Amino acid sequence: MPEEYRKEQFPPKGVSNRNKGLEWIRKNARSGVIYFADDDNTYDLELFEEIRHTKRVSMFPVGLMPHLGVCTPVVEKGKLINFYCGWIGDRKFPIDMAGFAVSVEFLLTRPRAWVPFLAGYEETGFLVSLQPFEIPDIELLASNCTKILVWHTQTKENDEPAPVDLDTYGHTNLAKLGEIMM
Repeated sequence: MPEEYRKEQFPPKGVSNRNKGLEWIRKNARSGVIYFADDDNTYDLELFEEIRHTKRVSMFPVGLMPHLGVCTPVVEKGKLINFYCGWIGDRKFPIDMAGFAVSVEFLLTRPRAWVPFLAGYEETGFLVSLQPFEIPDIELLASNCTKILVWHTQTKENDEPAPVDLDTYGHTNLAKLGEIMM
């Protein structure tokens, strides 16, 4: 991490490593899928079977997120209509780093794509840098985002997540995810 970012109260983590990885991929790869795995996550092998078919950008739920229990695209009748994540802010793509994958072929056509040194905006900054790329272009995995195939499994204690608001989300994939998390 560059020295100027180490002094911040909330430094952007993993950015240098991810950008070096993107640099290596641009020089050495022509096909495949990029997935930013973390050492504090647990993965179902099914995730890797699903992401291997990513054509552009695929997304899927991440479980055990603080406060809400899950970070996911909200899907209604097979269509992404919103995002459900603990902190949305003014992010175009409020998704966790573990909740998306990108095709190498797609990345190679976007030479300006990179992960920004901006804490809390690493994911959305990277996804926005893939322009032209918009929300309708997202490929929904994990049975239309009704299965959790990646879990944050940090060894720190978190509060119990809030139950899913079924009045608002009962007609979406969150109803099914709420059952999984209970």
